[in-house]
Amino acid sequence: MMIRSEKKKGNIRMAKKAAYCGMLIALAMIFSYVEALIPINFGVPGIKLGLANLVVLYGLYMMNPAEVLMVSVSRILLMGFMFGNGMSIIYSLAGGLLSFAVMLLLIRTKAFSEIGISIAGGVSHNIGQILTAAVVLRSPQLFYYLPVLIVSGTITGALMGIISQRILIILKKAK
Repeated sequence: MMIRSEKKKGNIRMAKKAAYCGMLIALAMIFSYVEALIPINFGVPGIKLGLANLVVLYGLYMMNPAEVLMVSVSRILLMGFMFGNGMSIIYSLAGGLLSFAVMLLLIRTKAFSEIGISIAGGVSHNIGQILTAAVVLRSPQLFYYLPVLIVSGTITGALMGIISQRILIILKKAK
């Protein structure tokens, strides 16, 4: 009897975790979609705010890293299949995976604030995409674009970090 009860509790926990991850994937997808609708033109192609990164940052502070990685990769794949193409998926995965790894590493050092970690995530996302594009297109000239993307990643990363910091303060109090 006791074994069934524990198994049932485990199943309920797994179901809650799956529902929670599904909700975060949906939220990240909504942020990505809204971002695509916002007519922001900084005069430089390819620059985005990175609204979906808010979900990843939240997850890195509040969840298991494997679950956050699953949320991030799922969002990238779903958005790519719905609104992009094979190449956009490859570029987004390269940037997203490098960004995730860098942010996770920096969080574990406990030496950086949410803003610093978000900046590192934004910059590393752009570096991952440029590296991938340079390899795929066999064009090292793309690295000339990197300084512009580092500046944009720093600015948008700082903005998302400030927002993330505020959200985390509110959610940690509510927990």
